[in-house]
Amino acid sequence: MKLLSIIAICTIIATAANAQSSTFQNPIEGELYTEAIQPELYCLAMNIYHEARAELSVGQYAVADVTINRVFDTRYPNTICEVVRDGKQHPNGQMKRNKCQFSWYCDGRSDEVHDTDRWRQAQEVAYRIVKENKFRGATEGATHYHATYVSPAWRHQLDLVGLIGAHIFYRWN
Repeated sequence: MKLLSIIAICTIIATAANAQSSTFQNPIEGELYTEAIQPELYCLAMNIYHEARAELSVGQYAVADVTINRVFDTRYPNTICEVVRDGKQHPNGQMKRNKCQFSWYCDGRSDEVHDTDRWRQAQEVAYRIVKENKFRGATEGATHYHATYVSPAWRHQLDLVGLIGAHIFYRWN
């Protein structure tokens, strides 16, 4: 029942978000933001881009919501950038490959943005969820998610929230 409600809400959100995306003007003086100008928005946009760029807007908002939920959870770091960059490190400070909270951050592949349209959309989602609280709470407090095609062992330790796009979301008991 809860899963069906989430799917219905997500469909409504996706329709509304997609309808607005073509009229968005970047609030940072029309410029794409950089790490130097808006570091927290930049980190969130990078996470959205790398984790959910192929998703509809609803899936992107869900990934952003989880990232922000972690900021407010004492088990995780206190800023968006720290949450996004959270992971195990070698003694020299380098990230251990495939040992990060968000897989793209330490998977060994380039983090360079190649799709400017999807990058702009990721920035819009980051801005709207942080500055306008748009769709905050869509994941009902989820702090974890994984793609539908994987089955991580940690999923059994958490409560299932539901499926949004190509990700399954969970929260602590």
